[in-house]
Amino acid sequence: MTRSPNTLLILVVAALLIVGAIITSKFKRNPKSQIEALPEQISAPISSEQEALRMEDLIRLAESSLEHMATHLADYTARFEKIEVDLEKNTSELSEMRLKVQTRFRNKQTDSPRRIYIKFNLPDSVSGREVIWREDKYEGKMAVHEIGFLIGLKTLWLDPTGLIAMQGQRHPVSELGIVKLTEQLISRGKKDLKNPSIKIHSRQDYEFDGQEARMITVIRDQPLSEPDDFQKAEIIMDLERNLVLSFRSYVKAETEDNGYQLTESYSYFDLQTNVQLTESDFDITNEEYQFP
Repeated sequence: MTRSPNTLLILVVAALLIVGAIITSKFKRNPKSQIEALPEQISAPISSEQEALRMEDLIRLAESSLEHMATHLADYTARFEKIEVDLEKNTSELSEMRLKVQTRFRNKQTDSPRRIYIKFNLPDSVSGREVIWREDKYEGKMAVHEIGFLIGLKTLWLDPTGLIAMQGQRHPVSELGIVKLTEQLISRGKKDLKNPSIKIHSRQDYEFDGQEARMITVIRDQPLSEPDDFQKAEIIMDLERNLVLSFRSYVKAETEDNGYQLTESYSYFDLQTNVQLTESDFDITNEEYQFP
């Protein structure tokens, strides 16, 4: 079917607006630190009542969580909150989104295709944006539905690790989720197995998202040498379900008070596990979604 010049013009303009909106929202930064915008649990002080751990102990805890997920976490829904600081030390706005996730631990397998659905609530500039990424469909690309009259007319297909999708992001959407986070903690911890400057404390009387949790604080005095290095990290684990609910990392602040500056924060609230998500939950034709 031949399209009229006006129709083609509208489609071109819409596509350009979609790309512009995504780039703008990802580059938008708040120069002021948003640590105060996070929950009060953001940085609990170390107390004498905390238990000292070795890096071996922390890795063992993370590996135990991963083994538990292999048999007890097929899928989940959550409210995910994220704040990141880029290489220019600009702090992003607080992102809040609803997640639907199918893990690789499904159908008694450990390599089932992962699937993720995202709907943004915050910041207001992207509220309503929808994203679907899955390993077994759409050629590995993520489907993005933007908001707005013209830019909402077309679904944009992006490489999760491509230039547009990664603008202002520390990690691609394909690395989102509790399983990936736990795997990254194990990998990162193994790099510091022989680091004598590591100090780790744990407390089990910590409250997170209205439930009892375990707070693990890692102090790493070694100078930064890699982009993902940190000098302080906080890990929050759900005691009952043996799951990592939050990870936050910091570097030493360039101030006289010897405090810490947040570099990244990822937290999962309202976590509901094994809710029997289906194929349609990760399909752009789902009538509950707004994909064109």
